[in-house]
Amino acid sequence: MFDFVTKHKRLLQLLLVIVIIPPFAFWGIESYQRFGSATDIAEFEGQKITEQEFSEQLRQQQDRMRALLGAKFSPSLLDNPGMRAEILEGMISQRLLLQRALRGRLAVTDDQLRETITAIPAFQEGGKFSKARYEEALRREGMSPARFESSLRHDLILQQMTSAIGDSGVASRSAARQMAALRAERREVAEQVIAASAFAPQVKIAPEAVQAYYEANRARFQVPERVKAEYVAMTADALLALEPVSAEEVKNSYQSNIDRYQEKEQRQASHILVAVKPDASAEDKAKAREKAESLLAQARKAPSAFAELAKKNSDDPGSAAKGGDLGYFSRGMMVKPFEDAVFSLKAGEFAGPVESQFGYHVIRLTGIKAGKTRSLEEVRPEIERDLKKQRAGRKFAEAAEAFSNLVYEQSDSLKPAAEKYRLQIRTSDWITRAQAPIPQLNNPKLLAALFGEDAVKNRRNTEAVEVAPGTLVSARVVEREPAKTRPLEEVRDEIAKQLTQAEAVKLAYKAGAEKLEALKKGNASAAAFGPNKTVSRDDRQGVRAEAIGAVFRAERAKLPVYASVESADGYVLLRISRVIDGEVDEAKQKSVQAELARAAGARELQAYLSSLRASAKVEINKALLEKKQQ
Repeated sequence: MFDFVTKHKRLLQLLLVIVIIPPFAFWGIESYQRFGSATDIAEFEGQKITEQEFSEQLRQQQDRMRALLGAKFSPSLLDNPGMRAEILEGMISQRLLLQRALRGRLAVTDDQLRETITAIPAFQEGGKFSKARYEEALRREGMSPARFESSLRHDLILQQMTSAIGDSGVASRSAARQMAALRAERREVAEQVIAASAFAPQVKIAPEAVQAYYEANRARFQVPERVKAEYVAMTADALLALEPVSAEEVKNSYQSNIDRYQEKEQRQASHILVAVKPDASAEDKAKAREKAESLLAQARKAPSAFAELAKKNSDDPGSAAKGGDLGYFSRGMMVKPFEDAVFSLKAGEFAGPVESQFGYHVIRLTGIKAGKTRSLEEVRPEIERDLKKQRAGRKFAEAAEAFSNLVYEQSDSLKPAAEKYRLQIRTSDWITRAQAPIPQLNNPKLLAALFGEDAVKNRRNTEAVEVAPGTLVSARVVEREPAKTRPLEEVRDEIAKQLTQAEAVKLAYKAGAEKLEALKKGNASAAAFGPNKTVSRDDRQGVRAEAIGAVFRAERAKLPVYASVESADGYVLLRISRVIDGEVDEAKQKSVQAELARAAGARELQAYLSSLRASAKVEINKALLEKKQQ
């Protein structure tokens, strides 16, 4: 109810690309000059998606997946016809949605955008927005402030649109109660696992079967061409060592930005809130003020009892449980009447009743931290780092061109580039055309260059490839193994083991099915079940995940009831002997109802997107869509 400290939700990171339209002047900065390609991959509703835009979106998706999967990531996960088509459809749907939002006059004001940007932690220093950090962060990502602001504006507009539709989902109380009851239900279950491994000794695999499997699945035993490479990576950070900063420059920067190093006075206060509704009558306000005056009198009479008084009487649930304590805060973090009162007190003094839009406050000042200015020596390393980064960032474009020329002109070695820019030459493990174990090498364009004739046969440096914003990498092959098929003798045991497992699983399934049939006919001794476990849909108690569905699908009318599930390593028999209905209180029901409403809203949004897509005339250049990244 009473939220003193300004809070901002983190922005939803949309998976799809954001359309760029002419930006506004956030700080009077440059207009965003959109660059594009004359080649269009899709055209619809007066809009176009260029091949360059699509390739950039595909690259961004690959970067996200690479960050999630690390060495397990392969570009082929996304760069295939199905995924390329899905990504393009996502871009089309998003642009159609944004177009409809703009036609509906949805907008984000300059003030709203400014407030959102200044609240992003990555752009803050010491809890305050830093323009220098903002511009530096965008520079590292290869974006101009204008482009970022335009993208963010559209992101926020899309959130308005999707929220308006998604929040329209409705779920009935009866459906919510039924769903909550199902979730609360528990069942008593026992398992018997009929392991395939127990049947393995019975399986005999003939040599002819191994030979036949090998011939039919030779592609599975193909070892792709692979290389080991040495490489260097040139980044803006790598240029820091080349950018000396003088003591005079540090001092001048400190004096010019002295406000950045000033820590504001902070105060700690506790309060009791007597809440007043915005539309309260004069009589209700008077009663609330009278109550606040009474509480203030009690607090002054017994200051040590303030915390207990707040717990019992405060209408601010966030602080009442903590005896009214709000912690330390500086100016600008509280509503103004409250803040003015707090900063006029001495430690231990009371104030009130103080009126704000939330009601009446009884306040006690409990602590003061004096403001101070951090000394030059304290912040010297920070200033040196910032100055170096600023200088390195400005010089990166020039250095990148020189780096690219150097690895090309002296293509028989990476040493000249490494020495000039003080870079470390690193060596990779084995790399295939599809995947490299090192993120900086796991780039489609770089991998294509590494497996090109010039790199493999002539052992020349690859061109400098931008594998991420602000990161150029050049590599060279140091060792190569051609593609080959593993011989039968090398994989014979592997195949025999696989065929044995498959046959053993079949035998386990057969034995399990026979036991299940006997149990259903009334022979309770047909299986040797383990101890009973009481499980729910959310708490499996060690029961296999694949078995839980079977447990709760089983009929409950006549117990015990038997079920089964096939698994990769055998057959699982299940005995459900008891059903325990859970209690559903109002809080659980409301939680489930809200969840069902969100799911309904998501379906509404998907239906709306489908209708937009169906009514739009879309032309797709399939040849460009299916074209592999170079």
